[in-house]
This record gives sequence, C-alpha cells and structure tokens, in this order.
Amino acid sequence: MRTYAPKPAEIERSWHLVDAEGLVLGRLASEVARLLRGKHRPFFAPHLDTGDHVVVVNAAKVVLTAGKGDDRFAYRHSGYPGGLKRRSYTWLLQHRPEELVRRAVRGMLPRTALGRHQLGKLRVYAGPDHPHAAQHPQPLELPQARRAGRA
Repeated sequence: MRTYAPKPAEIERSWHLVDAEGLVLGRLASEVARLLRGKHRPFFAPHLDTGDHVVVVNAAKVVLTAGKGDDRFAYRHSGYPGGLKRRSYTWLLQHRPEELVRRAVRGMLPRTALGRHQLGKLRVYAGPDHPHAAQHPQPLELPQARRAGRA
C-alpha cells in the first residue's frame, strides 16, 4: 500500500476561532501551532502546509503562570552595536498582547520558509472583535489550555 500525499490544491482550509480569555499562554500556543501546521488532520505531511487559519481573540486576557511575566523577556536587536532591547512579558501583555501570543506560537513552528508561511495564517486580536466574520470561523474550545484547578 502506498502512502497518501495530499496535493496543495486538494487541501481545504477551515477557519477556527479561539477565545484566549483565561487560557495559559504556552498551552494555547501549542494547540494553535498544531492547527496551523495541520497535525490534527489524518493526511498531515511535514513538507506541505496542510493547516488551517486560526483567529485568536481576547489575547489581552491570556494567563502567564509561575511568575513568568517578570522572569521572561522578549528580545529584539536593531542591528547596531548596543541595540539590544528587552521587554518583560508583563509589559508585552499590557501594551502589545497580540505580539506576545504571536511570538509564543512562532516559537512552536518550524524555523523554515514553510513555518513562516504557516504563521501567516494566524490572526491575533487583543479584544473580542475581529474582521473575519465572512470566513465563518468555527469556535474552538481548548479545555486542556485552562489553568489547572480553575474554571
């Protein structure tokens, strides 16, 4: 029996809507990365983009556990000597929550052109509103991403 390899034209992409309110950042990011890569499909192929589009709303209400907000930093460099900047996760969560979620998901995708293409199917919004109603995103519940012991 031969292994089935999907053709790019045969892949039908669906849209998922994830409400990040009360979800732990890392657990949310791993589930979103799984959807973007297409690992939830029976015909997953690591060399093809078989994933779906994901819209994450309420990114400002994501949860950081174990004091990671002050212990972890997001770094960027201007390219000039002394141009290293760092922001704590707490600062990012308050001022740019979309970037915090996007960075967490990006870290769980391949570091290749395919991974960058898959990241392009992620849309993150700080509040509950999004402009993708025409795509009819299906709400996706992630109970395993809730904080342990909390409802």
